[in-house]
Parts: sequence; structure tokens; C-alpha cells
Amino acid sequence: MDEIVLVGYFLSLLILSIFGLHGFVMLFYHRKYKGVQYKPKPDYDFNDIVTIQLPLYNEYYVVERLINSVCAIDYPKDKLEIQVLDDSTDETVDLVAKIVDEKKKLGLDIKHIHRTNREGYKAGALKKGLQTAKGKFIAIFDADFIPKKNFLKKTLPFFYKNNVGMVQTRWEHLNGDYSILTKAQALALDGHFVIEQTVRNKAGFFINFNGTGGVWRKECIEDAGNWHDDTLTEDLDLSYRAQLNGWKFVFMKDFTSPAELPSDISALKSQQFRWTKGAIETAKKILPLVWKSDIDLRIKLQSTFHLTNNLVFPFILLAAILNVPLIFIKNSGAHEVYFALMSVFVLAFISTFMFYLYSQKDIRTDWRKKIVLFPLFMAGSMGFAVNNSRAVFEGLMNRKSEFVRTPKYKVVNEKDSWLGKKYFNNKIDFSVIVETIMAIYCLIGVLSSIYFLEIAALPFQLLFFTGFAFVSITSIRNAFARNN
Repeated sequence: MDEIVLVGYFLSLLILSIFGLHGFVMLFYHRKYKGVQYKPKPDYDFNDIVTIQLPLYNEYYVVERLINSVCAIDYPKDKLEIQVLDDSTDETVDLVAKIVDEKKKLGLDIKHIHRTNREGYKAGALKKGLQTAKGKFIAIFDADFIPKKNFLKKTLPFFYKNNVGMVQTRWEHLNGDYSILTKAQALALDGHFVIEQTVRNKAGFFINFNGTGGVWRKECIEDAGNWHDDTLTEDLDLSYRAQLNGWKFVFMKDFTSPAELPSDISALKSQQFRWTKGAIETAKKILPLVWKSDIDLRIKLQSTFHLTNNLVFPFILLAAILNVPLIFIKNSGAHEVYFALMSVFVLAFISTFMFYLYSQKDIRTDWRKKIVLFPLFMAGSMGFAVNNSRAVFEGLMNRKSEFVRTPKYKVVNEKDSWLGKKYFNNKIDFSVIVETIMAIYCLIGVLSSIYFLEIAALPFQLLFFTGFAFVSITSIRNAFARNN
């Protein structure tokens, strides 16, 4: 039995370390290409028609904010078309119709395209809108975004090269300091945008459209086969198909699109589940095409890391389960060489820390205050292992599920609240029960580490316990807060 635990734990840490140590690779390229900049055409002629698509589904609280901000974008009215792609089934439909009618009276070319079914979900809505879109370029914003007035003036000049198919902007967080939950999310997303997207783009690797806050060349979408609805991450899927066809993407680190982060944990769980499962589905679909293509080996390897990094979650869960018996095995006095070798895996933790440290230093003057949240972020990643592992397994087993959109409540500052609002999921599902059991189980690991004076193991035991406890308790508290 001891051998099974030791082998399983070694395997889990090996997989986690491979992905964790990849942070050093990202930092190497980050330093190597630090001075590289994509430059727009300074005298770009803004004569092309642009279609802005706003896909939404039951977004009663934020749709007016979205449409108002889009209609305020600085661009010639006769060259701008706005499509509100509305799949809503509640009073959002009437609210959108009213707002659109008001905007039309102001001379704006804005259309309310309401579907009575959600066939293809977001991908289906975007594809339907594309059929009648007038624009040479297609900008897309989700309902939680507030695009800046100069969005088109900043992004379009990068399309002066005919092979540029998409320009993506960095997400800015409207409510990044709202709560511990949003602070941890902001740290995680900054790592993706500031390091991953920036480095991959500068180094010539494939990047992804992030579903919103970006502009596509319409020809690129059509050439790549249009939007597909066979994965939950239609944005990642189309991005890879387009780049495999030779299109180039541009990521703008220094220009941001403000957006609202999920403020309650049930919304965050549904978002993380969709992103994780969709990435696995896309990896199964796209990776064979990547390896059959004639692109450079380094791009194939980097694409493989990019598309499969969510596989870490089942191994995080496995490590959490095996951590407790490992303490007792270690204190049986055997396997000293094994435990000595295991210490090398701490390098992956250092790599991950450095990755997020540099992401904060690059964009924030108060980066010291932000990076202090790193242990909480790590604990949260561990706490989400149950939710995201289920997503991984469903993706691997081709189990299809609907596109569950992340509800938004117009929560920006401490005066705002999601309590008492529609769309909130107050159910305590089976995953919360499992997370609670894991929290209790990991507490045994903490107490055992203290009892056996395993000081080196204690920080990791505490991270697992804190993560599962935070996720489970917050889920339960949110549900009862809604009920009361």
C-alpha cells in the first residue's frame, strides 16, 4: 500500500512540476523579448465599416451599461454597426428593445437580433450575426465589459498588415478590489494576460482570443471555418484554427478593456468549469491538427502546454488526497531517499511565484500589496480542484453540457451587492459536499504535520486545507445568505 501512495504522489508532483516549471520558460521569453513591440500604423485611415457584436443571455443588470458604453465609442456613425445578439428569455429582451429603440433615434445603426432558441449558444449567436454583419472588422464585447471610447482608434491601426486576423486587448478589472475573491481572480488573470499572452505573442507562439475585448478581421473568421459550437471555448477553438491557417494575432498589453469579475463563488465556479472543460475539448480537437501541421516544433510544444494546462487539476486533487497518508509513511522511518528527492519539486512552486510576481511588477506600482495575495491564490487553485477536475473528466469523456454563462450583477464597489438579485445559483451541489469533506480531511493532514513536527510539509498542508475550506465555506455562506 505504501508503494502505491508513493508512486501516485510522485506522479502527481511530477505532472504539476512540469507545468509549474514552465513558468521559468515564460519568464525566459519575457526577458528575451521585453523590448519587442508591435507598432500600429500612425496614419491609419479609419474608413472601414466596423460591426460590434454584443452576445448576451439574460443580462438584465448590465446590458444598459454595456450598450451605452459601446454607443459612446469614438468612430464615424456611418461606419459603425452594432448588433445586440440577444438570446435572453426574461425581461432583458424588453429592456434591450427599449434601449435599442432610443439609440436608433440618435442616428446609430444598432440592431436587436433576438433568437428564440440558444442553438450553438454564444458561438451560434455570433455566427448568426456574422451572416448579416456589414463590417470588414468585427469587435466583440461580453455583457460585463465597458469598452473605452478610443477602443477602435487604438486597435484598428494594427490591421494595416493584411495577414493580421485578430487584435486582443488586456482585461482590466472594474471590481478587482471588491473582495478577497475578486482580488485572487485579478491576480490569476493578470498572470495570463501580462505574461502568457504577451510572451507568446512576442515570441511568435499562438495566442488566443479571450472571447471579448478584441477585434477580428471578418475574412479571418470565415477563412478559419467560422464559429464552431462543439466546444465550450469557441474563442480558443477559432483562434487556433485561424493561426494554423497562417493568420497573425496581436496582443495589446498596454491598452485595456474594463470588465466586471464574478463577485460570488457560484458564478466563478460556473465560469471556471466552462473554461476548463472547454479547453480540454479544444485540446482534443485541435492538438492533432497542430502536430500534423508544418509549423515549428517549438510552436507545437508551446501550443501543447497552452491547451493542456488544465490537466493539472486532477493531479492537484490526487496530491491533496495522498498528502495525509504520506505523513504517516514518512514517519515510519523508511523511504528516506524518496523523501529527499521529493524536495526538488519545490522549484515548481518558486517558478509559479516568480511568474505572478513579474506579472504584477509589469503593470502595477503597488505590486507588493498584490503579490501578498499569492498564497491565497494558490490555496484557491487547490480549493477549485474538485470543481475543475470534474470539468476535465467530462471534457475527456466527451460528455456534452450546455453553455452556462457567468451571471453579472453590476457589482463594482463595496456599496454594490449580488444579494437579492436574479440569476444567483443558491444550490449546494454535490461538489460542495466533496469540498467540505476534503477540507476536514486536509485538516487531519495539518494536525498530523504538527504532531510529527513535519514543519516542511506544514505550509502545503495548510494551503490545501485553506483552499478547500475557503471554497466550501464560501459556497455554503453564499447560499444561506441568499436564502435568508
